[in-house]
Amino acid sequence: MYVITGATGALNGATVDHLLKRVPASEIAVVARDTAKAQRFADLGIEVRCGDYSEPDSLATAFAGADQVLLVSSSDPRADAVALHSTAIDAAVAAGAGRILYTSHQGAGPESPFHPAVDHFRTEQLLADSGTPWTSLRNGFYAHSLEWLMGPWRESGAIAVPADGPVSWTAREDSAEAAAIILASNGAYDGLTTITASAAPTYEEAAAIASVVSGRAVSYELLDEDDWIARQVAAGAEEFMARFSLTMYQAAARGDFAGTDPLLAELLGREPRTVRELLENPAAH
Repeated sequence: MYVITGATGALNGATVDHLLKRVPASEIAVVARDTAKAQRFADLGIEVRCGDYSEPDSLATAFAGADQVLLVSSSDPRADAVALHSTAIDAAVAAGAGRILYTSHQGAGPESPFHPAVDHFRTEQLLADSGTPWTSLRNGFYAHSLEWLMGPWRESGAIAVPADGPVSWTAREDSAEAAAIILASNGAYDGLTTITASAAPTYEEAAAIASVVSGRAVSYELLDEDDWIARQVAAGAEEFMARFSLTMYQAAARGDFAGTDPLLAELLGREPRTVRELLENPAAH
């Protein structure tokens, strides 16, 4: 039995869709905090279970009979993500899962300024210590995030960032398909598994791509960090979220997201989606 958490979200929901092309619906169960939101899976013959990382008692039933459990990482920047992940890992181990898979992130490390990267690293340490076979899907930075991290360039014709560095922007859809292939491989991919696009453009290079896509010159400006924060707040952003976003740019400037890996293309049997494709058709990503 494949047990997939977070299936009402875009990433693991797409993973389930791809997994259905490889295994029968009767071999899949999805876990959701709000089972009503998972009705489309029930309509496909998939078992829908209620489970919440913050409610440990709910996970024993949610993970029962699992051969493999795919844990989606917490997306709440204010949550104690490591504690939530620890609860989920413990529950998967207690349920006797044969393998635990986890949606991690490229650049996971103990000293990253980007706090989720530290959370992912610490979660991977928990997986390594769990005594259960595990696979950490170190996905490249999800490409749909690039649109808002670049700011309103389509209206302004300008991209202004507080720091710059290469990022292997990876389509969430490609990551989801890769996860399904890895799940269906029944253990062929063990431990740290890097899933990235084939190129890692900087924001300056993304501005050049945006110029080609839009047919007009899109300027690029590197701002002082405090000036960038002030601009974000003036535009209506919550300061907490602006400072959270700043750490992503800082991590990129360190080169934390610069690496690329051929595995994703090998799994898909084609080249992963590119930044140009994203900017040409953002609604599809």
